[in-house]
Amino acid sequence: MSRVAAKRRVLKVKDAARLRTVDSLAAEEPLEIRLDGVPLTVTMRTPGDDFDLAAGFLVSEGAVSAPGDLAAIRYCAGATADGGNTYNVLDVRLAPGVPRPEPRNFYTTSSCGVCGKASLEAVRTVARWSAAGDPVTLRQPVVAGLPDRLRAAQRVFDRTGGLHAAGLFTAEGEPLCVREDVGRHNAVDKLLGWALREGRLPLRGCVLMVSGRASFELVQKAVMGGVPVLAAVSAPSSLAAELAAEEGLTLIGFLRGTSMNVYTGEHRLRAPDVTPSAGTGSAGARSPG
Repeated sequence: MSRVAAKRRVLKVKDAARLRTVDSLAAEEPLEIRLDGVPLTVTMRTPGDDFDLAAGFLVSEGAVSAPGDLAAIRYCAGATADGGNTYNVLDVRLAPGVPRPEPRNFYTTSSCGVCGKASLEAVRTVARWSAAGDPVTLRQPVVAGLPDRLRAAQRVFDRTGGLHAAGLFTAEGEPLCVREDVGRHNAVDKLLGWALREGRLPLRGCVLMVSGRASFELVQKAVMGGVPVLAAVSAPSSLAAELAAEEGLTLIGFLRGTSMNVYTGEHRLRAPDVTPSAGTGSAGARSPG
C-alpha cells in the first residue's frame, strides 16, 4: 500500500557548509472517492486511514450520520504498470434508502476543503446536531495542555515535519483519536470518519484540537460532527468565528502555552482555581488586632 512518507536526496546548506543527505517527505497522492460506483470527488491526501477519510468526507457533506448508513467501503483496482493496485480509488456503497449527495465536479487540494462551492449558503450544510446545547465545560489547564498532547501523538510529523494533525479529546484532556494528513481538512475528515465507523457521532463532550489555523471549513466540519469545542494553535478567520457563534460552538485560537484567545462560547471555559496565598485572610475578615 502507499507510504505515508517518501525518501528524497537533498543538498543541505548551512552557511558555508554543504551536505548531501536523505530527507523524509510527507506523501501526497490523489484519492478518488466514488459513491456506488459513480465518481464523487478527488482529494489530495496523505495515504493512510483512507476509509475514515471517505466516511468523514460524507459526514462533512451531510450525507451520512450513522454506521448503518454505509454498506461497504473498498479499494478499486488501480492502474499500475505491473497490474497492481494504486490504492488511490475508493468506492463507498451506501445502505439502501440513504440518499446520494450530488457529485462535486472538482478536485480538493491538500490546502482547501471547500474550494469550488458555489456560494456561502451551499457551504453551510444543515447539521443534524446542535452544539449549542452541549453542557460540557473545560478546565483552562486542560485546554492549555492539548497542543502538547496532540504533538506527542504525531508519529509521521516526527519523520517529515510536514503534516497537519487533528485530535479528538475528552473534556479531561484524554486522547480518543489522532489523525495526520498534508491537508488539515483531511485530518479532520479522518477523525469524523473514525467516529462514524465507531458509532460515536455526535461527538458530545469532546474537543477537536487542530495543529494549524481554524478556518471556516474546519468549523463547519466540527459542527457537522456535533463537536462543541474547536481549539487551534493559530488564528481563526472572521467567517469561522461567525459560523461558530451562530452554531453555539466554542472556538479557541492562538492556543500556545498558557495563553489563548476564546472567540466564541467562553461559558465553557473554567478559570483555574485560585488558592489564597498563605497568611491571606478570607474576604471581609478583620486582621488580628
